[in-house]
Amino acid sequence: METTKRIALFTGTFDPFTIGHQSIVARALPLFDQLIIAVAVSKLKHTQAEISARVAAIEAVYAGNPAVTVKAYDDLTVEMAAREGAHFIVRGVRSVNDFEYEREQADINRQLSGVETVLLFAEPQLSSLSSTMVRELQFFGKDVSAWVAKPTHNKDIQAISADNHNKKQV
Repeated sequence: METTKRIALFTGTFDPFTIGHQSIVARALPLFDQLIIAVAVSKLKHTQAEISARVAAIEAVYAGNPAVTVKAYDDLTVEMAAREGAHFIVRGVRSVNDFEYEREQADINRQLSGVETVLLFAEPQLSSLSSTMVRELQFFGKDVSAWVAKPTHNKDIQAISADNHNKKQV
């Protein structure tokens, strides 16, 4: 009996990829066989070099984890989902405003393609963290390293995720 892989997209601009994003990935991984971190880009706003650097930085966080891939896309999320065989979209929610926006997007995406959206609420200590806040602090010369995901902080999560992925393969 053939089973369908549960593939999900975790979408965002991830500019930069924060520890809040990393937390959502860690919590989403046990739910899916494959998680594609889908970096949304605008060719009008971003150079190819910026996009490549952002993808490479996120790939470094999940290097060695077979359950995670990182890909950039510049079309509708549901089109990316169709190309990748994903039936789920993962989104993080920090506030009521985020929830309303994500609910509307989820409704449209489901109507367009049947893809389901899974909302994961931010951990309380990360609910104020946003890429916009990190970029603004960076602009003013502040150290933002505590809020940006790094490969060295993810070894335990990678090991657990890889182990869970390998168990699903058996």
